[in-house]
Amino acid sequence: MVLVAVCLALAGLAAAGDKKEKKYSYLHFSVIRAGKKVPVRNASVVLHPVNKDGEQEKGGLELKTDQDGKAEIEGIRYGKLRVQVVAQGYQTYGDDFEIDQPDKEFVIELKRPQDQVTIYK
Repeated sequence: MVLVAVCLALAGLAAAGDKKEKKYSYLHFSVIRAGKKVPVRNASVVLHPVNKDGEQEKGGLELKTDQDGKAEIEGIRYGKLRVQVVAQGYQTYGDDFEIDQPDKEFVIELKRPQDQVTIYK
């Protein structure tokens, strides 16, 4: 009985080795205020996978920056990733990135809100 379980486990490992190897990345985020370059603490860094058609997939992760404006995460699969950063008193930031290396550093500059232009004054 034990021999059968060991054989099945080895067969499963061999089959897994035949599949395309998935690669993962360690992401480092630095969120700073545009212009003054001071860290933005407690900003939400939201990560969503994006499919080949450019559509946001279900699921996602949210990180919070520390007092130095930094956040990091490991184990993010290679591929397209949508990054959004939200912080009180700043404009929301968003962009898509291709994750294709084991370590990736992001420096995100947040701007203060701008006055709206209107003809009704």
